[in-house]
Amino acid sequence: MAGPEIHARRDGPVAGAGGASLDQAFGPDDLYALRAAVAAHAAHLGAPPERVAHLVIVAGELAGNAVRHGGGHGRLRLSRADGAVRCEVSDEGPGIPDPDAAGFRTPSVLALGGRGLFIVRRLATSMTIHNTGRGTTVTALVALP
Repeated sequence: MAGPEIHARRDGPVAGAGGASLDQAFGPDDLYALRAAVAAHAAHLGAPPERVAHLVIVAGELAGNAVRHGGGHGRLRLSRADGAVRCEVSDEGPGIPDPDAAGFRTPSVLALGGRGLFIVRRLATSMTIHNTGRGTTVTALVALP
């Protein structure tokens, strides 16, 4: 099996001099490598260690959701924008039934799953969900100090 497709760019959607962006396709076997790439690129984009950890969790939860609920694969894009690091995950799944309410309700401690978007909302400055006819894109911003 070929490894994940990775593109690191200096000319991509990066606000600020010297930043790099990440554009990486992933599948179920690529999540570890994806988290490692997010950590490296988030640090390069200027995120301090605590925010790098937040971005790795955010990216991991969103990518895991794409694998489980969004068709088994997706694409992650990481860039710097307006004093934050932007993490965007797209998939080709059926979409989130109520995107405006997703992740706001505290999951039961007895629930076996269903915490991903809740965690992302707690760690990110903002999160938007956009369902299209061809999948879902979730964008989370993690503020830089």
